Formats: sequence, C-alpha cells, structure tokens
Amino acid sequence: MTLPGAAAIHASHMISLPRALALSFSQLRDPTILRVLGKSLLVTIAIFLLLGWLLSFGFEALLEWAGLADGSGAGTLLALLATLIGAWLLFRFVALFVLQFFAEEVVRAVEAKHYPAQASAARSLPLTQELRNGLRSTLRALVVNLIALPFAIALLVTGVGTALLFWAVNAFLLGRELRDMVWLRHRQSEQDIAPLGQGGRFLLGGAVAGMLLVPGINLLAPVIGAASATHLVHRGRAAVA
Repeated sequence: MTLPGAAAIHASHMISLPRALALSFSQLRDPTILRVLGKSLLVTIAIFLLLGWLLSFGFEALLEWAGLADGSGAGTLLALLATLIGAWLLFRFVALFVLQFFAEEVVRAVEAKHYPAQASAARSLPLTQELRNGLRSTLRALVVNLIALPFAIALLVTGVGTALLFWAVNAFLLGRELRDMVWLRHRQSEQDIAPLGQGGRFLLGGAVAGMLLVPGINLLAPVIGAASATHLVHRGRAAVA
C-alpha cells in the first residue's frame, strides 16, 4: 500500500472540508438530524436553566447572609445576568458535552446515506465511555482555555490577537473531539492511526469554532461539526486504503 505524502493529504483536506460542510448542511432536513438537533438544544438549554435556578438560590442566600436582602429580587437578577454570561462563555463546551450522547445518531445518519459499507462495520460506544469522553473533553477544553487566558489578556493591546488565540486554541480542541466522535466507533485498537491528521483536524475545528461565533449558526455548529467529521474521517480512510 502506498501512502500519499503529507502535502497531498493536506491538500485533500483543503478540498474536502468545504464539500464535507456542504453535504452536512444539505442533510439538516434529515429527520434523524433534526431530532438530534432538537434534543441536544433542549438539553443544553435545560442545563443553563438549571444553572440559573441554582444560582438564584445561591445569590439570594448570599444577600440574606450579608444583610442586603430587601425582597426586590436582586438575587434573581444577579443569577439571570450570571447565567447569560455563562451561556455566552460556556455554550460551546456544554453543547459539545451534550452532543457526545447523541453524536452516534448523527454519525449513523450520515453513514447510512453516504457510507453504508462502513456503517455496517461500526460499533456502538457504551454509555459509560460516552460519559467519560464527554467529561474528559469538557475538562480539557476548560483547562486549556484557562491556560490561554493570561496570554489572551496580554494580546488585548493588539486588537485582534485575543480573538485569534481563542479561535486557534478551540480549533485544535474541537477538531480532536469531533474526529474522535466518529473514529472511536471504527478503530480496531488504540494503536490504530486516525485517518484525519492534525492539519485536517485543525481546519475542521477552525470552521466549527468560526460557526460558534455566529448567532443562529452557533446552534447548528455542533451537529454540523459531527456530520462533517464523519465525511472527513471516511474520506481519509479511503485515501490511505
């Protein structure tokens, strides 16, 4: 078997990513994709509503302890503000964590339509592994973003440096998580090399990270990312076969 050179692989990713994104958007009307989109959004919203409810109790108790409670609902207002800020900062982390539990449905829908032969060889991941993967990826994303925070603050003087840094960091993280949602269902052993390399992962993650910044599109981004990763992984497997 002859493997293509690194330049050829990188070029194939540059060409196939727009195609993968186009195919993913075109499949949004698929009933399975729509169900996953609805379920993942509802669970994500429910998590933030639960967070807001818990924060309201916490702020009210804190104000009462400090002797500042006056019955005006200040604690609820603070909780609402904190929840909105948390949703803005943490939406991508929570949405991707939730998607871990529905990603298989997205991957199966894409494989059933475009890669039926590969779909028959896929294996389902146990719920415990999906939970472990989701927690690990969420914690990794939080830790890496916290590490990047001091550098981002230092780059504020550049005007665009902070945004570019966070985009690059999350492009790397998202590309890895989205690839693994697909690849872990198909690899035979932990020693198997994933068909989507660092360049392809970064391009995929960068596209999804960009979509997460656009209001409205950010709601679709996790599902589009999982579907696009499915196309890229299977095209990558075919390229090295």
